[in-house]
Amino acid sequence: MEAFEKKLAVVTGGGSGMGRELVRQLAAQGCSIAACDVNDESIAETVGLALAGAPSGTPVTGHHCDVSDEDQVLRFRDEVIDQHASDHVDLLFNNAGIGGGGSFVTDPRAAWERTFGVDWWGVYYCSRAFLPLLIKSDDAMLVNTSSVNGFWASLGPGVPHTAYSTAKFAVKGFSEALIEDLRLHAPHVKVAVVMPGHIGTDIVINSRRAHDGVDPAALSDADLEGRRADLEHAGVLQEGASTDEIRQLIIDLHLMIDEFGKSFRDSAPLDAAGAAEIILAGVRSGKWRILVGEDAKLLDEQVRANPEAAYDYDGVGNGIVNTFQSE
Repeated sequence: MEAFEKKLAVVTGGGSGMGRELVRQLAAQGCSIAACDVNDESIAETVGLALAGAPSGTPVTGHHCDVSDEDQVLRFRDEVIDQHASDHVDLLFNNAGIGGGGSFVTDPRAAWERTFGVDWWGVYYCSRAFLPLLIKSDDAMLVNTSSVNGFWASLGPGVPHTAYSTAKFAVKGFSEALIEDLRLHAPHVKVAVVMPGHIGTDIVINSRRAHDGVDPAALSDADLEGRRADLEHAGVLQEGASTDEIRQLIIDLHLMIDEFGKSFRDSAPLDAAGAAEIILAGVRSGKWRILVGEDAKLLDEQVRANPEAAYDYDGVGNGIVNTFQSE
């Protein structure tokens, strides 16, 4: 796909990070956009930013959608068809994603399945909903965001990352499996899988909100009691703590996570705008595999060169973490 002008692109997770930058950069090139997010304020802001930098008359619409809910995805698809008066789309960026549910053993099942629901089922539901519209295009591309955790299922020694990594492996496998499927049944539709490394986005903060976005001050005593077992199991709450102590702990945890999230964002070697540029360049060139960031390239090389050492403390995993922590 050599140019995006006059194309119609759908972008999930468009309210922030790489999603927002994809929307902005595509719109600036005259591409019509339908973007969704679970945060209405964020997606409205994205639409405003995109329209400000787009050629006059470029349609950019924002939509509320939790991609882990198929009914919401189908409603989003119908809104796109209606508001853009089109019977097809040319590009689908399955970009929405969250973290959480790091441990399959100790984290609550709901947290694990919430992460997996967004990161895998969101890609599946959106692909199911929009693929028929991609097929109706003369020249279309499905772009699925996986991660370096789609070929290395860890954040380093001592840090399990199971829900996210499992979902990202699924996205990678799904995308690769579609190459031959589309080549046979819809050869004018291409697929690309995006493998970002550490990108400067608010994914940590957004993930916290996705899992626990309720203001602790608004939680009832019954709500707080419902959190007690998980907090005790996690080892962060003393047995016998009062509900006021539970509330304060949740407030403190939110602040701590958000501060870490800002540090994660600000310390990244590549920002969201730079990541979006790499992704769109890969789409234009027709690549099916788009590595985003020098850390992604290095980790890919190391895992491929010595896969047996990927999870050894003295092997690939520890080496890659130490390399980038020292920079």
